[in-house]
Amino acid sequence: MSLENHAEFKLSITKALGDQLAAALKKLTPAPLSMENIRSLRSLPGVYQLYKDEDLVYVGKADRSLPQRIEKHFRKISGRTNISLNQMTFTCLYVDEDFGAVAPERLLINEHRGQGQVPWNYNGFGNNDPGKRRDTTEVDEGHFDHEHPIDLNFKLTELLTQRTSTDVTVPLSLLLQEIKTHLPYVFRYQAAREFDDIAVELPSVDATADEALRVIAAQLPDKWQITALPGYVIMYPKAEDYPSARRHYRNTGVVDVWQQ
Repeated sequence: MSLENHAEFKLSITKALGDQLAAALKKLTPAPLSMENIRSLRSLPGVYQLYKDEDLVYVGKADRSLPQRIEKHFRKISGRTNISLNQMTFTCLYVDEDFGAVAPERLLINEHRGQGQVPWNYNGFGNNDPGKRRDTTEVDEGHFDHEHPIDLNFKLTELLTQRTSTDVTVPLSLLLQEIKTHLPYVFRYQAAREFDDIAVELPSVDATADEALRVIAAQLPDKWQITALPGYVIMYPKAEDYPSARRHYRNTGVVDVWQQ
């Protein structure tokens, strides 16, 4: 009987790094996803994990600033339905800038995916504006936007309380810009010079996104349409039916076209 006196040894540096990152994060206690906790972080690069109801749902990285990156997720979730910020917690690790070259978040994703975790890394949660080409596509049932559509009842209190009591009307162009800035989801629209000359009466201080969009739509020229899609809002000078549209706003009225 012969004995093996030789074999191959393969060193996986990336696997070792992934194991160490996962072990370091596992030692941390998840904190509520709140602005107080986010602002307590140092503005450094790093990796982070999001938990929903104590389940690990997403792993991400920040190339420059952890609080800035995590705040984007905070805002996104704050403007969604079928989910609450009270369900969310997070952990994070500061890492050296040079560490970004080995894609630390990818190491963690690979570490956890085999255990049936991090579903949001594969359902569109981390996407920004998908672009105009995606407006006409149908959103899959498993997509984050389908499971957690935008909240059209999101209150624009922060925006409207900044206005003084003397601001009865504003140019439509200005109101569009400000709503785009304050909404916690994408509002993409085509600008037009004529909007500078259209005066719009400001909604009430406690107005929702839906109420503000109704006010805007009522002042739009003919053929213009605002469409609320599952993950964002668009406005273009054409009346079009979108496969995944939730609601159409036109100067002739509002039409609900999809119910979850």
